[in-house]
Amino acid sequence: MLLEYFQMIDEIVSVDISAGRIVARSTVPEKSPVFEGHFPGMPLVPGVLLIETMAQASGMLLLGVNNCSAMPFLMMVDSAKLRSFVEPHAVLDIEAALEHEGSGFAVTKAKIASAGKPIASAQLKFRTLSFEDNDLAPIVRRRAEEVGLFAAIENGQTVERS
Repeated sequence: MLLEYFQMIDEIVSVDISAGRIVARSTVPEKSPVFEGHFPGMPLVPGVLLIETMAQASGMLLLGVNNCSAMPFLMMVDSAKLRSFVEPHAVLDIEAALEHEGSGFAVTKAKIASAGKPIASAQLKFRTLSFEDNDLAPIVRRRAEEVGLFAAIENGQTVERS
């Protein structure tokens, strides 16, 4: 996890495209410029970055569902709940499930837990735009490759990682 670069997902733990489900994992870094101001002497991951983490996991799921043909853009956050603080070194387990996808829109429900303890949850709404309409495709595809999404797409099955 590189907070200052908005790289919130370290790896895809499992994905089942046909069921519309993904599990990702991230480890909060020990140090980050983000912690210098949030908060001095008591470093905490900002809640907005936890929402971004859920959005990125959901986005990876949507990339898998649409076979990397369209970029998901977060448009709305509903029913967001932040239940606990997240400190450096925390290992975050992020889950997202597809609720609706079609006509250029998608809805997911996502949640974060750490050591089995609920951290955050939200319903997230996305607008998807064809990669033909923008220059993001190579960047997004490279990131999806780095975190292991394409392994699941190429195999067409659930991928489990330890």
